Amino acid sequence: MEIQNSKFKIQNSVYAVIVAGGQGTRMGTAIPKQFLELNGKPVLFHTINAFASALPDVQIVLVLPPHQISYAQMVLQSFSERIDLTIVGGGETRYQSVQNGLKEIPEDAIVFVHDGVRPLVSAALINRCYQQALEKGSAIPAIAVADSMRIVKNETTEPLDRSKLRIIQTPQTFRASILLPAMRQHFSDAFTDEATVVEAFGEQVYLIAGERSNIKITTPEDMLIAEALLKAKDVI
Repeated sequence: MEIQNSKFKIQNSVYAVIVAGGQGTRMGTAIPKQFLELNGKPVLFHTINAFASALPDVQIVLVLPPHQISYAQMVLQSFSERIDLTIVGGGETRYQSVQNGLKEIPEDAIVFVHDGVRPLVSAALINRCYQQALEKGSAIPAIAVADSMRIVKNETTEPLDRSKLRIIQTPQTFRASILLPAMRQHFSDAFTDEATVVEAFGEQVYLIAGERSNIKITTPEDMLIAEALLKAKDVI
């Protein structure tokens, strides 16, 4: 393992920037949620392993808050074989953390940006995102809304047409030549993810079918769901 603050050796043209900056406040645990045990191993182990297994040549960049870097050892020890990755310190916001993770990545690369607490991302989704980013420049996983939706306006509410709504996931995948210059913009509150950053820079983004199992772990209930999905996957 090579630990650096901002730079890492460039070895090939496929990178996964895994951003894990959660504090676990909604989880109600002293240990940040990305390091909690899921099916016997830290959440981050499953996330990192998903990319390492799907794309053997991928260069993994793990972005952690500086005060959490010491936790990384428990993740690395979960792998039966040595895994090469680079750890960089995050910033005060997700935007700054992603910026740190993107430093030194070449513009001819394909880059995944993924939530560290989405450990159930499948190899199929990773590969589909990769192929679409090569072809169209971007791949933003999205799933249809299953529930009825309403928008709140002061003290009233109005229904929304859920057929036109999508829930956005990660890995948000781009040609680096598109993402890197977009990420040099000044931060805006409108930047909720990398897709909104790229759009603000004047580039079109393209959705791709996501997966309902690709959940983001935020609450204790999410951990229970993820545990069940992992066990079911092992059986299948």
